[in-house]
Amino acid sequence: MKIISVVGYKKTGKTTLVGQLVKALKKHGTVGTIKHLHEHDINAPDTDTWKHAQAGAEIVVAVTPNELVKFSRNNDLTTALDELANAGMDFALVEGFKDSKLPKIALGDVEATEIVKRLDTFESVDFGSVDIDELVNIIMKQPEYHTLDSLLTKLKSSKSIEKAGAIGTFTGIVRAVTDETSTEFLEFEAHGELARKRMDEICKQLMEKEGIVDILMHHKTGIIPACEDIVYIVVAASHREELFPVLREAIERLKVEVPIWKKEHTVKGDWWVHDNK
Repeated sequence: MKIISVVGYKKTGKTTLVGQLVKALKKHGTVGTIKHLHEHDINAPDTDTWKHAQAGAEIVVAVTPNELVKFSRNNDLTTALDELANAGMDFALVEGFKDSKLPKIALGDVEATEIVKRLDTFESVDFGSVDIDELVNIIMKQPEYHTLDSLLTKLKSSKSIEKAGAIGTFTGIVRAVTDETSTEFLEFEAHGELARKRMDEICKQLMEKEGIVDILMHHKTGIIPACEDIVYIVVAASHREELFPVLREAIERLKVEVPIWKKEHTVKGDWWVHDNK
């Protein structure tokens, strides 16, 4: 899933721009949106769903013939992005969250980090000099965001899945304790395009093995806290006997062949790791 955030102060045209980008991106795939409602409470008091939550329900789902609304506790931007990724969206447009680390299209003089394009403000649908195609191209160049469920959704949506009788997954996580050393977080850096290209090549080569229907892999970069996910691999095969050896080979080759570097941050200090274990 490709992600872009649209940020700006009030009445700068954020919602208008998001709407135009949704229309443009729908030509290339499915689109989900996230709106930052930091000053609103959607689950209004005294409604039935509010009463369910007040009674102690951790998640409340309201269903109508045209809508499904999920109310849950302790949410953040990552939770919302995971919801869109798990639903199989190809693109996520985020309105707001100017303090996030997401790549951003900024409107006006708003202060934010990770700005990839700054535009003048506008309050109507008359965009004037705004080049939507240029913005779409910027979004297309953003890195992929995946969860394990999003990879499974992508795998199951392929036509070749009809030949599969088994799906196996691998999830690598940050080991919190190694021997007697506690790890606070890991930091990963990748040679972006080259890393993605090499992972695609590995998947293509492994798909030539007998019985392998499809294979996908994704490795996160940046700072990942202890016990959080690092890498996902999903393999579809005709039979389980063909699946497990390829799943193991996939992770071993990813660790050796893909240009991704790991820095370990522990209570005893931090260092770059050449990890072939």
